[in-house]
Amino acid sequence: MFKRKKSKEPKIKTPRFKTIRDAYAVTKSVKPWIGVVLIVTFLIVLAIGITLGFVFDHPVYGGFVTIPVAVLAAMFLFTRVAGSAAYANIEGQMGAGASVLMAIRKGWTTTPAVAVNRQQDMVHRSVGRAGIVLTGEGGFAVRQMIQDEKKKAERFAPGVPITEIIVGDGDGQISIRKLQKHVTKLPKKLSAHQMREVRARLKAVGGLSMPIPKGPMPKGIKIR
Repeated sequence: MFKRKKSKEPKIKTPRFKTIRDAYAVTKSVKPWIGVVLIVTFLIVLAIGITLGFVFDHPVYGGFVTIPVAVLAAMFLFTRVAGSAAYANIEGQMGAGASVLMAIRKGWTTTPAVAVNRQQDMVHRSVGRAGIVLTGEGGFAVRQMIQDEKKKAERFAPGVPITEIIVGDGDGQISIRKLQKHVTKLPKKLSAHQMREVRARLKAVGGLSMPIPKGPMPKGIKIR
């Protein structure tokens, strides 16, 4: 089913400063104290470095060396808090699962809301080296919706592995906080060429235009 094509997909790069700025804005909206905590963390680490510098009779050198360490400490704390804030910002919203999946930039392409019913249960379709992943959000009806999308995917891409996921906190479900990690840890079963072919085939199937939560999952922020 696969034909060899030498084609490169265009890569869209987001400026690092904009990514950090967006992440900070989202984090501050959920945790207003983040700015103060980051400044205090920086100053504490810097004070420790200067103190050690006095002990060894080189306070200026100690402070100079400690500045990058203090910045790293503040950034480390920020990534931890930003991850938690990102989930808190989207939990319970329609399309939250799609927002998480679409934040996986490397190796995965997600089409949100390929199926939606009146109760706003929905199914998202992701394609990566692990094959096709169908992720459902909603009530009991989402199980049948996933099966319908699975049959559709099998028609357009026969033989491709299909993984079914239901977002939730019940038995056999994956919580939204673990969804991204769960998907990226799936075993690779397709070559890069096969993956591109599957994407091209499923592109014709398309999806629905649904409002997906914006801004909560900035690239480069790891959620734990």
